[in-house]
Formats: sequence, structure tokens, C-alpha cells
Amino acid sequence: MSRAIRAGRVHISGSGFENNIIPNLTCSPAPCVFPNVNASQSPVLANETPVVVNPHNSQQILTGANDYNCANIQGFYSSGDGGTTWARTCLNSISGDFGEGDPGVGYDLNGNSYISGIDASHGIVFEKSSNNGATWSAVAVAVPPLFSGGLADKPWLQIDTNAGSPHANALYISVTQFDSSSNSEISVSHSNDGGTTWTRVGIDTKQIFPNVDQFSDITVGKDGTVYATWMRCSATGSSGDCGGTTASLMLSKSTDGGNTWSAAAVMFTAKLAPDPGFCCFYGSLPNTSERVSEIPVIAIDNSTGPHHGNLYVAYYNWTGTYMQVLLATSTNGGATWTSKAVAPATDTHDQFFPWVNVNRSGVVGVSWDDRRNDPSNINYEMFATFSGNGGSSFIKNFDLSAAPSNPFNDGFGGFFIGDYTGNAWAGAKTFYVTYTDTTTGIDQDFLVGVLL
Repeated sequence: MSRAIRAGRVHISGSGFENNIIPNLTCSPAPCVFPNVNASQSPVLANETPVVVNPHNSQQILTGANDYNCANIQGFYSSGDGGTTWARTCLNSISGDFGEGDPGVGYDLNGNSYISGIDASHGIVFEKSSNNGATWSAVAVAVPPLFSGGLADKPWLQIDTNAGSPHANALYISVTQFDSSSNSEISVSHSNDGGTTWTRVGIDTKQIFPNVDQFSDITVGKDGTVYATWMRCSATGSSGDCGGTTASLMLSKSTDGGNTWSAAAVMFTAKLAPDPGFCCFYGSLPNTSERVSEIPVIAIDNSTGPHHGNLYVAYYNWTGTYMQVLLATSTNGGATWTSKAVAPATDTHDQFFPWVNVNRSGVVGVSWDDRRNDPSNINYEMFATFSGNGGSSFIKNFDLSAAPSNPFNDGFGGFFIGDYTGNAWAGAKTFYVTYTDTTTGIDQDFLVGVLL
């Protein structure tokens, strides 16, 4: 997308909205939904919205987006007061290079914050802050391309924030590595010294096109075990791509801090949304030309509760008529899985871009975009639900959006609202969610939340 903009093939629209005073993030009585907050406040566009909370200071929140008001198309927004006010920064490029989005965010146990993204030629780059984003270090390379002339794509930054882990504070970045022939391989790089040095490891065999590995994610157990997930598909669909095909959702894990990895295994399969308009390699959001991703988003229960050690994966499955978000649970380290729908059976509208995290008490929080309130199945809102019994059942769905978003107001004419959303727990009661909202007339990084 960033290359298309720079080449003049895509023209992004501005917006005439004015910055509003951001409300205090409070609500009552619990459970209740916080007011919506525009964290990016970009005059142009902002989409793809990871979020993280400082594990030692729940008032410190860091989110980011593909921010097209940044020269590097990577903007980040830090708050020190629980989301009431925000400081904005743009990730820098290595000299002579340019950014290609995919923002990543993280805090370590020492209060340092990290931001990352793609540089076109150098791979994945990052910056570090010791003062919650007031100032940032010089940009540096974390993950170079694995293949000569290749591309490092779709990075995910995760930090081991388990104080008892033998690898506490280790940084991990999973990446899809493409060579010049579109063959692909997932790599995970790790740093044990705050980003000064990195080790890159390819964790599975290279997939030869039309087989494709893409959309990785990472979680870390309290014993330091690292779990990496990704999607594998074959571009053999009727549109000549992966749209409409059945994908395998993959898992590999490392027990030695990312140096070696287990043989990749299929967790389960999922049907991808079709691509009837020949627009979207991995499938399109129905009734639009918006591309959709299939990220097997993984989280682990690091509590001392009855479900400690459970793994959870949020994903979607194309039912033949709509995209349905499911949560898969494994009680045995990923050997077997059981999936349940997160929305009620009456919701037969598209559900997409899910994310999942587990709080320190073992409560599972899932969020996703949902079209249930639009009979035309176009506009979407952000929803969330929770499970306190290890994913066996969910409490009611919470509608987090103040107003529905129209995907055709994305600033790209209805074909790009990003590839993912995000969520994060602040303590045991506050669940923050970030997503691409279009109610201002263009994409923006909105923060909402639930107080349990």
C-alpha cells in the first residue's frame, strides 16, 4: 500500500474533522464501556492498530498505526494517563530507505517501550524509549531480510514480561520472509539485550509458491516458552489466489529463548473468505474490496488460576455465507484444540479482525469487528466478550463502538482498512481495544474499552 501511494497509483483523502477534547476513560456501574477515543488524531489516515499496556504501570498505554501523515507511514501514540491524552511520534527510516507500515508496540519489565515497522530494503526496524515515548532512540535494524533481494513482511513484536521467566525481557519479532520469487518462510528474531543485538532463526521450511506462509503471531508463557503461529494457504483458488481456499493454521514453539523451534504442526484448518472481485489475495470482506487477513492470534493464560497454561487462538472461518470469529482452546500445549463461536448464533453477519489476550486472573478477552447491526452487512462495529472458565463459554457481547464505521469511508475507496486490530489488559478489570474506525470520514486508530 505504501509503495502504491508513493508511486501515485493510490491517492489518500484528507479530512475536515477537528480534534476534540478527549474524554476521561471512566464509566459506571461496571461492567460498562468506556467512551471512544481517537488516539491517532491524524489529519489523513491511520489503520492497523496494535496496543500494549505497561505491565508495571497500567496508566501507560502504547498504540500505533499505519499513519499516512508520517513520512515513514508508521505513527505511534503513547499515553501516560490511561488514554486521556496522547503523545505522537513517527518511526524513522534507515537513511535512504522508506517505511512500509505494519506497526508493532511493546513494553518490557524495566518500563522501556519499543516501536517497530517495515523498512523497504532493510527489513524490520525499531526504536526504544525509556520515558514512555517522550523521546526515542535512533532507528536501528532488528530483522534483516532472510533472502537476498527478498522482503520482510508482517512483523509481530512480542516481549517476555514474565518476571520468573529465564528469558525475562527478551524481545521477539516474528516475520514472513519472502524471496524474489514469492516463496515464503516464517522467521523469529530475538534479542536478550534490549535490542542491541539480534539473532534471526527460520522456524520452518521455505514454502514454494503457490504455497504461502503469512500472518504470524507470538505469545510467551511464564516459563519462557515461546509460541509462534501463522497461516499456510495455497494460491489455487478460483481467483488464482488463496481466497476461498482452506488454510492450515500452524504452531511451533521454542523452549530455549528462540534459538531452536519444534517441528511446525497444523493446529486446525479454516476456510478463507472468497475473492470474487479478484482484489484480495487472502480473501475479501464481503460486499467490499477490502482485503482480510487470517491471523491465528495466540494468547496464553499465565495466571495461577485453574486454567493456567491454556493456549487460546482467535481466528475466523468462512461458513459459506459469512465470516465467523471463533476462539480455539488447547489445554495440552497445542496438541489438540476445541473451537467455539464468540458471537451468539443469531449473529450471521460478518465477523473479522479478531484479537485475544488473557488477564492476570485468567479471564480471556476477545474483540473483533462485527456487522450484526447493519441489515445490509456493510457497516461494522467493534465488539468484545469474555470467558472466565477457560473458553468453555462467554458472557454477553459488548458493543464498544459509539457509532458504526462504513468501510467505504476508509480513504482508499473501500479497499484497505488494515489487516489487524488489537487489545490489551490493564490489570484484572480494564480491557482496552483498538481498531480502525471510519466515523470521522477516514481511517483512525480508536481506543475503546470495557471495565469489568
